[in-house]
Parts: sequence; C-alpha cells; structure tokens
Amino acid sequence: MLRQRILTAAVLLAFLIPALVVEATWPFALLALGAMAIGGWEWSRLNGAGRLSVPLGVALGVACAVSLWAGWGEAAPRIVWWLATGAWVLGGVWVLHGGVAAWPRLPRPLRWAIGLVALWAAWLALANAKAIGLGFILSILVLVWSADVFAYFGGRAFGRRKLAPAISPGKSWEGVWSGMLGALAIAAAWLLLEAGAGAGVPSFYAVVSRRWGWAALVGIVVFLVAMSVVGDLFESLVKRSAGAKDSSALLPGHGGVLDRVDALLPVFPLALALAVA
Repeated sequence: MLRQRILTAAVLLAFLIPALVVEATWPFALLALGAMAIGGWEWSRLNGAGRLSVPLGVALGVACAVSLWAGWGEAAPRIVWWLATGAWVLGGVWVLHGGVAAWPRLPRPLRWAIGLVALWAAWLALANAKAIGLGFILSILVLVWSADVFAYFGGRAFGRRKLAPAISPGKSWEGVWSGMLGALAIAAAWLLLEAGAGAGVPSFYAVVSRRWGWAALVGIVVFLVAMSVVGDLFESLVKRSAGAKDSSALLPGHGGVLDRVDALLPVFPLALALAVA
C-alpha cells in the first residue's frame, strides 16, 4: 500500500509541478479542470446519480471551461468568494449537524447540485490563486497540507476525544488542535523566509497580514484549518451515507480525486474572499 501511495503521488506531482511553475495560468487551470470533472463524476456516483454520473461530471468540466473562456479563470467576480464563504460556513455546519442519516433525505438533484457547485467554486478559486502567483497558491496549499500532516501525527500521539465518531471515527479534537498549531508554525516560518528572501509574489500570509493585521492573520489561519476539517468531514459524511470507503479507486493507494481535494474545497474560495475580495 505504501509503495502504491508513493508511486501515485510521484505521478501526480509530475503533472502538478510543471503546471504550477509555468507562468501562464491555463495549464494549471486545465489540469485542475480535469481533476474537478472527475471529482464531479465521483460525487454524482456517491449520491445515486447512476448513469447520469458521467454526464454530470462532463457538465462540470464544461462549466469550468466556459468560465475559463469568459476570463473568470484569472479574475472572477469577487462576490463569488463571499457567496461561497457563506455557503460553506452556514451550509457546512448545517449538513454536519444533520449527520449521516439526514443527508440521503435531501432530494438527489439538490445533493448533486451542492457538490458540483462546490467543485466549480473550488476550481475557480484554484485558477484565480494561480493567476495571482506561485507563492500565493503554494502558501494556501501548504496551509492545508501542513494542517493535515500535523493533525495526523498529533491525533496519533495525543488523540483522546473523538471529533465526529459517527462520521469519521479516526479524527480527534487533539488532532484538530495539532493541525492548527502546525499551520500557524508554518505560516510564521513562511513569513520569516519570505521577508528574508524578498519574494516578488507575496504569499497568502503576507497579503492577509497587510490587509487585516497580524492578530487577524492568526485567527484567519485557524479559521481556514477549521474549514478544511469541515470539507474533510463533509466528504466523509457523504461516503458513509453511500456505504463507500473511498470516493473511487482511480488513484491507487489514495482512493479517488475527492479524497485528495476534500479539504481544499472550502479553503480556496474562503482564502480568496479574505485576501482579495
């Protein structure tokens, strides 16, 4: 399993790194578009779309392509980020409060729409973040990844109190706190290195600290880590409702695309709202 995970990660990075490093936005936007279209297919399957799963995934890809053609891939209307923020904060809390049993009671078309719109907004935010610059998008990615890593090891070492046992039994409150502390440490280290190196494109941390202040930056990093947990739990709730362990088996050792991007779905639109909207 570990060998599979490493090989799959290496292949994914072989595509991701060149798309991130190249100056133009469209290679990364197209790569993310393909990933989100697959995620749309996975989401639709988990929510009982059956034969409509592929058309729905294609429709999501077309929606992203139209947005790219319209110029939204580099400069989307700022209201999109605030609408996404409200939807994730209020809707995420509502869905998690309802639990696994409540999710299937929603009409299927509504469940399909919720996931597809969330994936589209995440794609749009990813493309816009790449258009701002490599340092900006990387700093948000590292925020989510570092929180996940610190939460994993902190949960294993100190985890006692379960966070949401009915949704994701492995997660603990201690893991959440560890993830927040780790993300804050990474943010501080990034800002120190950025100040010393004099980076041309400011990171998300630098943009937010200049706009809202240092104290607010701490709260914003904690808030985004909390929302990454919401994204993770949301997908876990949908999988548990469908009786599935993974969103698909497309990525050997990793599950599906949704399993890799679930925590990113709320974080990127919210980060754009706080940084540029």
